Amino acid sequence: MATTNDLKNGMVLKLDGGQLWSVVEFQHVKPGKGPAFVRTKLKNVLSGKTVDKTFNAGIKVETANVDRRGMQFSYKDGADFVFMDTETYDQLPVTPEVVGDAANYLLEGFEATVAMYEGSALYVELPASVELTIEYTEPGVQGDRSTGGTKPAKLETGYEIAVPLFITTGEKVKVDTRSGDYLGRVNN
Repeated sequence: MATTNDLKNGMVLKLDGGQLWSVVEFQHVKPGKGPAFVRTKLKNVLSGKTVDKTFNAGIKVETANVDRRGMQFSYKDGADFVFMDTETYDQLPVTPEVVGDAANYLLEGFEATVAMYEGSALYVELPASVELTIEYTEPGVQGDRSTGGTKPAKLETGYEIAVPLFITTGEKVKVDTRSGDYLGRVNN
């Protein structure tokens, strides 16, 4: 248990009958009249939905002890993704629903943060960008500017992104894991 005065960004609260909400922003407000209150923006850990919620200052809120561990993606077992704890070497199968869009950028050996609560995985967080090899892309035609200077390219994970016309098959590129945007070439 904590009070609303102890809120911090990233803290996970257990509200509304056990739902887990992560604090995105908070602001203590002391109006001229009336009691102080805390205005928060909360993000549902499982669905990703954000809501604004106001608490009276000093009331008790239940916190959830979410364990964030650095893990390494090992392999895919059927539909599940198997991660290995880098400290204990324990294997943890994670369902595709929990992995979500991170699956588009996962290769064997990639490091990720897996958030755990009461023994089950809540979500998988990748670094802001990853380096992947272009498995296949059409050759860029110099006069072809109707597409705004980009073309589709298939990454080694099978995911397709838009890259500039000068990128060729076999090149290593940096990709934003949040948006899927091409960020640049990687010089070896």
